[in-house]
This record gives sequence, structure tokens and C-alpha cells, in this order.
Amino acid sequence: MSKQQNVSSHTQVRDYFNTDHLKADLKQRSVKGGIVTIAAQASKFAFKFGSTIVLARLLLPEDYGLIGMATVIIGFVEYFKDLGLSTATIQRREINHQQISTLFWINLGVGCLVALMVAGLAPAIASFYHEPRLKSITLALAINFVFGGLTVQHQALLRRQMQFTSLAKIEIIAMAMGVVTAILAAYYGLGYWALVVMLMVTAIVNAIGVWVACRWRPGLPRKDSEIGSMLAYGGNLTGFGLVNYFSRNLDNVLIGHRWGSSALGLYDQAYKLLLLPILQINGPINSVALPTLSSLQTEPEKYKKYYYKAILLISTLGMPIVAFMFACTEPLVLTLLGEQWSETILIFRCLAPAAFVGTINVAEGWVYQSLASTHRMFRWGIASSILNAIIFVWSVQGGIVHLAIAYSIYSMAIKPISLIYCYQKTPLKITELIKTIHRPAIASLGAAALVAMIEYWSIIQTQVLIDLLVYLILYGLSYLFIWLLLPGGRSILLDLVQMVKNLKKNKRSS
Repeated sequence: MSKQQNVSSHTQVRDYFNTDHLKADLKQRSVKGGIVTIAAQASKFAFKFGSTIVLARLLLPEDYGLIGMATVIIGFVEYFKDLGLSTATIQRREINHQQISTLFWINLGVGCLVALMVAGLAPAIASFYHEPRLKSITLALAINFVFGGLTVQHQALLRRQMQFTSLAKIEIIAMAMGVVTAILAAYYGLGYWALVVMLMVTAIVNAIGVWVACRWRPGLPRKDSEIGSMLAYGGNLTGFGLVNYFSRNLDNVLIGHRWGSSALGLYDQAYKLLLLPILQINGPINSVALPTLSSLQTEPEKYKKYYYKAILLISTLGMPIVAFMFACTEPLVLTLLGEQWSETILIFRCLAPAAFVGTINVAEGWVYQSLASTHRMFRWGIASSILNAIIFVWSVQGGIVHLAIAYSIYSMAIKPISLIYCYQKTPLKITELIKTIHRPAIASLGAAALVAMIEYWSIIQTQVLIDLLVYLILYGLSYLFIWLLLPGGRSILLDLVQMVKNLKKNKRSS
């Protein structure tokens, strides 16, 4: 390699740490990133949605329940793999090669350690659930932690540089290969192993893709790399993630232990189906919003403006989806999953209020992480998780439906308190948030009430799929009509339309 090529290579590697060049056209990069990530998420949603429909007909609720039992425990341990250091890399204003190299080896070391821990826990997990098959499932999934540790810092650097196109391609390819492998495995009768293989293939392909896309390679770890503040930031974030994950997934643990794998499979599938479209919306917007807000942390006016626009976007897209799914639960479940999943209908409806409120769950995370307030995030996580655990332990005794109702009531009651605490000592106000989300909330609930009434009285009766399509059209028209009737609704809607036109314009120019 020539001297000139060497210089060029080193310059490209250093570019992963510097973000000054991003500020010159931050808005354009943010818009372009939003376009790319939303388009990518649409592709991922198609794969996920399609695989859910196909696999639900090839597998049994018990198969999903077995994987749910294993992944609850594994998911809890998985938080140690990252240690919050990927977000620390994205949020920090200045970083260097020595710091990221040291963080890389920490992540890899912890990933390997966690893999060994999960493998060691395999017999205990099988014993806790009284299910011997969980031992081999857990051992197989443990290897994913090694591949996860290899990719943490590379993915963080790509996000820091807003290289969303590269990340999108990797995620789509990894998911596609995982889904195809799972469908083939299920078709040939491998049962729950199809879901295990899907997770493993996705993790391996993702790791390979990230290393190809990110040219940065780690050096040796150094004690004088000055990563103390990053470790503290990541430690608080990890602490919140651990307690939050435990409280959010305690329901799965208790249902699996108390009612068995079939009951857990029904509950878990209802929960995942309800959250699936929301995750497709919040995921890409979050990946763009967090680095953008982090770059605006010293500019409060711009920070507020961008924050409320992002919240308006996720609520405008997310709330009507959840409300429609609640109004048309029965035809939706029967169309997507089939008659054998009919028991999930009532569970689905009972969880819908929690999902509706959960469409803006990212609102707090953006503030805590972008403003480096993860210590406050951790404190809130401890308090809310204790309350959540009490609700689950008490309600699971009455059955799955009882637990779902209790969780929805708790979620709606705790949200205002959570936001008030989060916005303390920030430029944000909860009154402004309410002004931002009240239109999509009212329009969504109003349209849902109309469609639910039509569905309940069976005014439209054809084939299930046709019914669902008719309800969708009626819902969309009703949502738009109610939005326009609200004060200021027309001007806000025109702003959103203009935003979409700008997105298309930027997409063509880019």
C-alpha cells in the first residue's frame, strides 16, 4: 500500500470519531436518515409480518412458549453485553480511537462472559420451568452473545456518523436470512428449533455485515484512555435497562412458571403482535432522533422544536395503528394467525391500552440519554419496576386476562408521573407534550369507537379478510375527518403533508 493510500485510510478511520462535519447539514442528514430507516423498517416489517403469518401456521403455541421461556432469562442477561456503552459512544461529543478500542474489548469480554453464564444457567432454567427441552435451547442461544459483543462499538460508530443506509442494508439482509431459514426449518418439521435457528442466523449475519461496513478496527485496550465518564453513563443506562427489563418481562416468567408453555405462547404472541407495528415505527425514528438530539443538547430551543416534531410523528403513526388493532382484534387475529390462536383475542384487547400509551414510551428515553441524565433514568427505573413487579405478582394468580387488564391500568396511571419526573430541569414541558399528541390521540380513539361499533353489531359481514380491509378504509377516513374537525387540525395536517413532500424531495435529491 502506498503512503498516500495509508494516509487516506487513516483519515477515513478518524472520520468515525469526528462529528463536526455533520452539523453543517444536520437537518438534511436527519431527514435522509429518517427516510432510509423508515424504508428499511418497512422492509423488516414485511419480513417479520410475513414470517409471523407463515410460522404461526407451521408451529404451535407451545413452540413459541418454549422460546419465550428461554429468551426472557437470556434477554435479561443480554443487558450486560452492551453495558450502555454503545449509547455512550453515540452521545459523547468527543471520542478517540483509544477510548473506543478499550470499550470494544470490554464489550467483547463481557459478551464472552455472558455466553458462559447463560450456558451455565441452562440446567437451572430448565429446572425452574420444569421443561428439559429448555437446556439445549439455552445452550444454542448462548453463542449469540459473542457475536453481539463483537458488533456493539462498530454499530455505535455507524450510528454516530448517521450511516443509516449501511445499517439498514445489514439489518434487512440479516433478518431476511434468519426468516427464510426459520420457515424452511419449520416446514421440514423442526418445530421450536426453527425459532432458535432464526435468532442465531440473524445474529451471525448481522455481525459479519457490521464488520464489513465499518472499516474501523480496534487497537489494544489502554488504562489511560479516560473512559470513566462513559462507563458511568453506560452503567446507569444498563442499570435502568436491567430493572426495566426485569419488571417488563416478569409477566412472562410468572405466566410460564404458573400456567405453562401453552399459556405463555398465547400471551407472548398477543403481546408481540400488538407491539410489532409500533416497534417498526419507534425503532427507525429512535435511531435518528437520539444522535440528532444529542448533537442539539447545548441548543435548547432547537432541541425542543426537534423533540416535539419527533413525538408528533410517532404519535401520528403509532396511535391510530394500536387503536385500529383494538377495534378489529377478532378479524385481525383470525386473518393473521388462524383459528388456532383465537384464545389470544381477549388477551390482545386487554393489552391494547398499555400499547396505546406505549407509543410514546421513547419520549423519556430520548431526554435521559441525549442530555446525559441516565442516573435519573436509573432511579426512576428502580421505583417504577418495584410497582410493576407488585402488579404482576398479584395479578398473575387470577390468570392471563387478569394480568393483562392490571398491566394496562398500571401503564396508563404511571405515564403522567413518569413524564413529569423526566422533564424536571429540562427545557421541555408536559403541557407542550399534551398539545403535541392530543390530536392523534383523539382522532385515533374516535375512529376506533366508530369501527368497533360497526364490527360489534356485525353491520358488515363478508369474508374475514374483506371485512378487515373495509374496516381499515372506514377507520382511515374517520381518523382524517376527526383530525380536521379539531381546532388547528387542518394547519397541523398541512404541515405534516409538507413534511412528507420534503422527505420525498430529499429522497430524490439524495
